[in-house]
Amino acid sequence: MKELVRDVESILEQTLPPAQTVPEILHESMRYSTLGGGKRLRALLAMAACQAVGGDIKKTSGLAAAIEMVHAYSLIHDDLPCMDDDDLRRGKPTNHKVYGEAVAVLTGDALLTEAFAELARMPEKYGVSYETAVRVILELSAGAGSQGMVGGQVVDICSQDQDLDEETLRYIHAHKTGALFRAALRGGALLGGATEEQLSQITRYAENFGLAFQITDDILDETGHTEQLGKAVGTDQALGKQTYPRLYGLEQSKAMARQCVEECHEALREFSEQADLLRQLASFIIQRDH
Repeated sequence: MKELVRDVESILEQTLPPAQTVPEILHESMRYSTLGGGKRLRALLAMAACQAVGGDIKKTSGLAAAIEMVHAYSLIHDDLPCMDDDDLRRGKPTNHKVYGEAVAVLTGDALLTEAFAELARMPEKYGVSYETAVRVILELSAGAGSQGMVGGQVVDICSQDQDLDEETLRYIHAHKTGALFRAALRGGALLGGATEEQLSQITRYAENFGLAFQITDDILDETGHTEQLGKAVGTDQALGKQTYPRLYGLEQSKAMARQCVEECHEALREFSEQADLLRQLASFIIQRDH
């Protein structure tokens, strides 16, 4: 995993426009929020899914870069004063604290656009077929758009200070967080040449992985420490957001996360040892402290 994370950092370093490119402040800002931090979990999932179906991990380089850029853009916007109003991200000041709100908004816009440009370059850069490239572009656009991540964020914002039922809470988590995981995993599997049955099981894995990740995030927001997480804790409660611990309590939430991980492993039951990285990632997410 550490080796792959270094690979992702190198891919992003080469993919993002140099900081000296005009307008310099924009490209410096893009690199500030994208490079040098984060678990690179979405890129790792894309690579692991490709490997699980017997594909060549190198084919996922474009998707790995694109999905990390989309994730970085979402964090920049999520931290803005009009959203969660956070001052710390990945252990350093949030983008708008360094570059101002206007540049931060435009940095997010630029990262989102550059992500899809990189996906369009996959056939020439990485030998991906045009048909597969289009399918991957569709996966990421669905995961990031109004019926994916952005849609989940809107429902999350509009639901503050409300007592939500499980169905609405699950919708928020499945879209705000889970949709990008789903795009990473399905996109990686497509790049690896997955069969329809393999794609179906990878999708099952993705849905449970996303929920386990978000439940754990909710738990860490209540029990973690700023130094470990690299961001402020207790923000969900301060903003009046419904979370799994608030709805079910800490112990039941932990049990639900463990059940989701078991479902992840069950989804991979027919896969060979090539899916071991996916298995390890599923177990990792409920053991993490950041």
